[in-house]
Amino acid sequence: MPDIAFELLLILFLAACFAGFVDSIAGGGGLITIPVLLIAGIPPLEAIATNKLQGQFGAASATIAYARKGHINLHSQLPMALMAVVGGAAGAVLASVVPASALAATIPFLLIAIALFFAFKPSLSDVDGRRRITPFVFGLTVVPLVGIYDGLFGPGAGSFYMLGFVLLAGFGMLKATAHTKLINFGSNFGSFVVFALSGSILWKVGLLMGVGQFIGAQIGSGLAMKKGAKIIKPLLVLSCLVLATKLLADPNHPARLWLGW
Repeated sequence: MPDIAFELLLILFLAACFAGFVDSIAGGGGLITIPVLLIAGIPPLEAIATNKLQGQFGAASATIAYARKGHINLHSQLPMALMAVVGGAAGAVLASVVPASALAATIPFLLIAIALFFAFKPSLSDVDGRRRITPFVFGLTVVPLVGIYDGLFGPGAGSFYMLGFVLLAGFGMLKATAHTKLINFGSNFGSFVVFALSGSILWKVGLLMGVGQFIGAQIGSGLAMKKGAKIIKPLLVLSCLVLATKLLADPNHPARLWLGW
């Protein structure tokens, strides 16, 4: 594809900063970066692949920040992270064979669905609750399944990991958010390897956005450890709806063509 204009690169960088901030607190950074990559004119498969490169920077940045403050036990999280790598790689393989038009058509409706989910989900606190499944079962089921989703599409995967920790593992919001970061890094890395081998990654764009992700995640994780994640809920809902609307407003978007709009 042709070189991207400086103005668009700046927008992508700023979007990555904001996405890193959001993702480090409540997940959902891909809800921001993938639509912005598509709006910049990057084809769906390349957008998803490049998102995996830049997303690793934010996940690693947040993991470092939370680990420094003792919110993550890296040793106990390693087996789950490896399962996330497997899931992410499997999802990326599926994304490589799914028609690009199908990916593009699905994303706006996925954004809307996730926005509605966050808008109407019950309030969650930072206090640990009752654990419903063991860490072993969680690592064999929730982690690889969300990892597959992360490799295939990506937007909201961090949020799904976080909610899994809260609803099934019994973690409070801050603890769940912190433990999500290493797992999210794993699924990002697994899918990244597959996309890198297929030549689908735009390296200049991905590395530039990665710097933005790292900066944003440092700021966001610091705020999360001070005040919790409650302020992110309205930001996620608003971002999803605005970006989905922007995508569907494009007369040439595959979703409009499929629906005959």
